[in-house]
Amino acid sequence: MSWLKRIERRLEPFAIPHLTLYLVIGQTLFYLLFLLQRLDPMQVLFAPVLVMHGEVWRLVTFLFIPPMTHWALIAFAIYFLYLMGNTLEGYWGTLRYNLFLLTGYLLTVGVAFVTPFQATSNLFIGGSIFLAFAYLNPDFVIYVFFILPVKVRWLAIITWAGYAWSFFTGGLNTKLAVLAATGNFLLFFGRDIWLDLRVGRRRMQAQARRMAPTEEDEAPRHKCHVCGRNSNDEPRLDFRYCSKCAGDQCYCPDHIHNHVHVLTTDEPPKK
Repeated sequence: MSWLKRIERRLEPFAIPHLTLYLVIGQTLFYLLFLLQRLDPMQVLFAPVLVMHGEVWRLVTFLFIPPMTHWALIAFAIYFLYLMGNTLEGYWGTLRYNLFLLTGYLLTVGVAFVTPFQATSNLFIGGSIFLAFAYLNPDFVIYVFFILPVKVRWLAIITWAGYAWSFFTGGLNTKLAVLAATGNFLLFFGRDIWLDLRVGRRRMQAQARRMAPTEEDEAPRHKCHVCGRNSNDEPRLDFRYCSKCAGDQCYCPDHIHNHVHVLTTDEPPKK
């Protein structure tokens, strides 16, 4: 769309290249501060009610909180975030990737204010990045526990299933966070998914037409000239052809010896 391209050209100078690198550096730094007990995660976690009381830094700092798990898994998660971000930026370009992250951030922050007394993490923002990466690279292989190879498409299916479970079993805050993450994904990929579905439907229809039997395929190979019994309906029946009839006249066992012979027009019919 020309109008969208014009907007992108105007916003291009404001795009931040290698934005994922800053997120990775921030998460690594925060992890070290947490490890050295120089910083408490509760001081930087996003809580809307605290933001409304003046702690506005939480609007940004919660983006740099790494997954709270074993250090090896944290290292893998940070590395994978860097890989996914670079891949998306290379596919979309710097501006569109910035818009993707900004949209996910704004949706997450916006819905969090619906439940201001509950804290919100960056988990679902990272989830939307993963879903985008998996959609564009479904055959990318991840080695789970550095041993088991798994294509990222299967992990994406598990993620979608987990989101569905969280939506139907979680509280209002979780439901809104899931909607924010999936909404961000659908804003950028909804049109592509719709087109893929339409193309897939047309392919299925074309394949069905190709596989549908033609009139020649439906016509029986043998058909009794008298009673109409045919080899399609009764494939084990012994059809025969009469040598006294003009043309190739086929008859079933009941009429091969009991029929009026088909002769040429200058000869009278005879038994």
